[in-house]
Amino acid sequence: MNVIEQLAKELNLKISQVESTVKLIDDGNTIPFIARYRKEATGELSDEVLRDLDDRLTYLRNLEDRKQEVIRLIEEQGKLTEELKGQIDGAKVLQRVEDLYKPFKQKKSTRASKAKEKGLEPLALIIFAQELTSGTLEEIAKPFVTQIVEGETQDKTQDKTQDKTLDKAQDKTQDKIVGSVEEAIQGAMDIIAEMISDDPEITAMVRSKTQAAGIIASEAVNAEESTVFDMYYNHQEAICKIPNHRVLAVNRGE
Repeated sequence: MNVIEQLAKELNLKISQVESTVKLIDDGNTIPFIARYRKEATGELSDEVLRDLDDRLTYLRNLEDRKQEVIRLIEEQGKLTEELKGQIDGAKVLQRVEDLYKPFKQKKSTRASKAKEKGLEPLALIIFAQELTSGTLEEIAKPFVTQIVEGETQDKTQDKTQDKTLDKAQDKTQDKIVGSVEEAIQGAMDIIAEMISDDPEITAMVRSKTQAAGIIASEAVNAEESTVFDMYYNHQEAICKIPNHRVLAVNRGE
């Protein structure tokens, strides 16, 4: 993205005006100073327009920096494709960049990650693709149940150090055991849930629908207590119609 051209297009300004103004800002001049003493350089831009330009300049630069950072992070994982790179480069807002990065972001241990460690991702992909053509779900999940060999005992003469080492190894092995068909199916469901949660297109769709049709509601913890937020004790309103300052009031009233 060419930031200068983007600013000129958004604010309906000449390229020369934007270039001169950006140079003045980069040289450390404040907006009030530029508006008052550099009118000849900006083409008589008003204080309001200059502030809008400064705000958008900061945002667009942050957007470009974040794009490059996300591309680098995904590339380091060896998972960057040309299609994904094109989507990141073409993002118009920071939220879109973060949505695209979400599937590749390093997460803390989750139920889905634990299920993957147990080898249940192939089962999740079968269920997600609706490829249950060779039997029931339980039958398809059965091969993913761990076969545990019984009757194995440890020599009681082992010293305590060896016992502790073996206990730790057994704990790690236990974490990778799938004890039943039900556990296999639940693990696959956890993986699918995370796949859907990480999908940038689904995330964007849910966000859009929530903003368009969602309702925010508040309820008093103690309805008997009188406060300045009385009017929000039992209140609900469409999200798309609530100004930001009233969202804060509703949250505090809750």
